[in-house]
Amino acid sequence: MTAQDWYIVKDIEKLDTPALVVYPDRVKQNIAMLKGMIDDVSRLRPHVKTYKNAEVTRLMLEAGISKFKCATIAEAEMLAICAAPDVLLAYQPVGPKLERFIKLILAYPQTQFSCLVDNTLSAEAISSAAVKKGVLINVYIDLNVGMNRTGIKPDWDEVRTLYSACYSLPGISLVGFHAYDGHIHDADINIRTQRCNEWFETVSGIQNELEQIGYPNPVIIAGGSPTFPIHAKRKGVECSPGTFVYWDRGYQLSCPEQPFLPAALVITRVVSLPNENLLCLDCGHKSIASENVLDKRIYFLNAPGLKPISHSEEHLVVDAGEGHSYKIGDVLYGLPYHICPTVALYERAITIEDNIISGEWKNIARDRKINI
Repeated sequence: MTAQDWYIVKDIEKLDTPALVVYPDRVKQNIAMLKGMIDDVSRLRPHVKTYKNAEVTRLMLEAGISKFKCATIAEAEMLAICAAPDVLLAYQPVGPKLERFIKLILAYPQTQFSCLVDNTLSAEAISSAAVKKGVLINVYIDLNVGMNRTGIKPDWDEVRTLYSACYSLPGISLVGFHAYDGHIHDADINIRTQRCNEWFETVSGIQNELEQIGYPNPVIIAGGSPTFPIHAKRKGVECSPGTFVYWDRGYQLSCPEQPFLPAALVITRVVSLPNENLLCLDCGHKSIASENVLDKRIYFLNAPGLKPISHSEEHLVVDAGEGHSYKIGDVLYGLPYHICPTVALYERAITIEDNIISGEWKNIARDRKINI
């Protein structure tokens, strides 16, 4: 078996499809490569939304990574179950979510939790809840650096007003800023760098201004996967890539300068031959992330010429061309274009080691709730 056949599963007859499969050796290599791209492992704060399981978390902890970022209470609890020391809920807890967040803090005292805030009303609610339960919550002000999703504009007057308000509130401790630039994903690393540097210069200026008027130096948590190599070169900035652990076709194409290996695939089978050109695969919307256009959902490593024609809940129909040799039961190894929401479709990932099925990793944080 050649290096190009790294993904082949020798005992494939034991694997029902569609299936999410993960290659642990490649995951370990990706973690090692991530550490090699930064000067200090303490500046790494990986986002766990990509993998959602305890096994990868423990691999990162073993590699010396102690800070993590997540998007849901379940992801935060999964990290706490693994005794992760430092967990940022990159979300502003509102309503019942704030109540659950406080319960999480009380249930797992060995983990230091923090969250985001982008307005005084939410800051006051977090403060009040913290005081009532006798806890101190670390918070980061969420900055809108172009994503236009959450956060406040990096405007000096606006930031200073919210920063001052949060700093004086009891029950919360203001740590710094969170700035996610997920809108920057140009394939040209030079353009990506230029766009990234433009917003960071503004935020860095605000950081310096706050320090000059007497506030402790604010920590900056910045970026995701596309801008990780850029932020990794900045002294003191915490970086939050996530997709690196499994990688996917989308970032393989748009971030060619990053050396990460595809480590998770969706395996599917040919289940029908509707006519002389078409194949029907058991890889529907329930099996692969489908927010992208039809031809940007899955790429078949052992059949790159297949062209998607239609996609429904249980089926993917592809055009194999005239005179093809595919038959019922043939196995296709698919690299998702977007691995994060694809993982969320599966309760477990089947592990493949030495080209043999070796076990499974349960994606326990795909659920909205574990215990709390």
